[in-house]
Amino acid sequence: MSFPQALTPDEGSPEWMSKGDNAWQLTATAMVCMQSVPGLVVLYGSMVKKKWAVNSAFMAFYAFAMVLVCWVLWAHNMAFGKKMSPLSGTPHAAVTDGFLLAQRGPDSTVPNSDYVFYQFAFAAITVVLLAGSLLGRMNFYAWMMFVPLWLTFSYTIGAYTIWGGGLLEKYVIDYAGGFVIHLSSGVAGFTAAYWVGPRHSRDRQNFPPNNIIHMLGGAGFLWLGWTGFNGGAPFAAGRIAALAIVNTHLCTATSLLVWVSLDMIFYEKSSVIGAVQGMITGLVCITPGAGIVEPWGALLMGAMSGSIPWYTMMVLHRRSAFFQSVDDTLGVFHTHAVAGVLGGVLSGVLAKPNLLHLMYPKGQYGPGLFYSISEMNHLHLGFRQIFFQLLGAVCITVWNVIITTIICIFISRFINLRMNEEDLEVGDDAVHGEEAYALWGDGETMKKSLHLRIPPRLSSFWRPV
Repeated sequence: MSFPQALTPDEGSPEWMSKGDNAWQLTATAMVCMQSVPGLVVLYGSMVKKKWAVNSAFMAFYAFAMVLVCWVLWAHNMAFGKKMSPLSGTPHAAVTDGFLLAQRGPDSTVPNSDYVFYQFAFAAITVVLLAGSLLGRMNFYAWMMFVPLWLTFSYTIGAYTIWGGGLLEKYVIDYAGGFVIHLSSGVAGFTAAYWVGPRHSRDRQNFPPNNIIHMLGGAGFLWLGWTGFNGGAPFAAGRIAALAIVNTHLCTATSLLVWVSLDMIFYEKSSVIGAVQGMITGLVCITPGAGIVEPWGALLMGAMSGSIPWYTMMVLHRRSAFFQSVDDTLGVFHTHAVAGVLGGVLSGVLAKPNLLHLMYPKGQYGPGLFYSISEMNHLHLGFRQIFFQLLGAVCITVWNVIITTIICIFISRFINLRMNEEDLEVGDDAVHGEEAYALWGDGETMKKSLHLRIPPRLSSFWRPV
């Protein structure tokens, strides 16, 4: 038997690789992964009614695993590989050691493996965020099909178009995913929620969190994990990464405080759920511009992300027949689509020219509208960038509505998208044969599960073509 020769020290750490950048990128990626597992797993499992805790957490847990397998087998190169069309790269595997150990590009200081796994973490959290619109009623078997289909035909297209060398890469500012991740998850989640249908009527009328403290714990993972989310986007442990981290937390804190203040002014109570929503909108809003705006711009973005999505969720949603007709369980449309568009447009207003040059030395972006007026006297350049930001938002929105609709209709030809009424009454025990909390005796549930040993009736899940 022959064994492969070990790499020499020089081959293990070649001249082009920066150990500092590599170490930071691996750390940042781990932080982004922890936003999903355990962050959103804990947040979803705690933010829903007790009977849906296991199912909601497991939807996120499953998606994280499925996305990784799909990502390395074909999706990464659809998003960041060789051009197949203006909208997509060529699908093929990204798992050979020759590829993963190679330099990312001629100017890169990290290997491909860093890039592949970091971008996987982005793809995974996008799908998990989308799930927030579907909690409490989607058939888990339908979700198992939905994840790889949506990743393949929706996420990779948006990522390639804006980040991977596609049609809009040289024009749209999207530092770390305001459009590619948050707008797409918000729009796709809302669209899928329309096709899946609403929760059980009692669940929709009364859906209290089952554990507020755990909900805050999951939210904490999400907030602090965003340090890696925005800090890792430059793929270098440099000044832009440091500025992005400071801006991220400034915007988030401001947004949370503004949301809580509005709750107290109009509802005379400071809502913990509201604080979490304000935190999320701040994180989302700063993402497309985290490393390219000044700190005062981050504060302004925080004030707007704590107020505009608050208005759309707390006022407009309740008055609009359109919003009321779709059961978006956790309000993902408002916290991600609205806040994502807001952040993308504000990035076109507040992007500072010298920061853009540091982040995109060969790009054609900007300047932001504010600086085109105050410093450059080229008003048309600022309006040009705003146009491209709006164009990016429209393209991502239209693509996600169309593709998500097609995917849901396709799946519905084989599997019911929504669970049947009997299972909706029961929740976790009907879906998984398990319950979240042992409330009776020493580690036992109040009643023995009727679903653990009895296979689910196929007729309740599968629909003939």
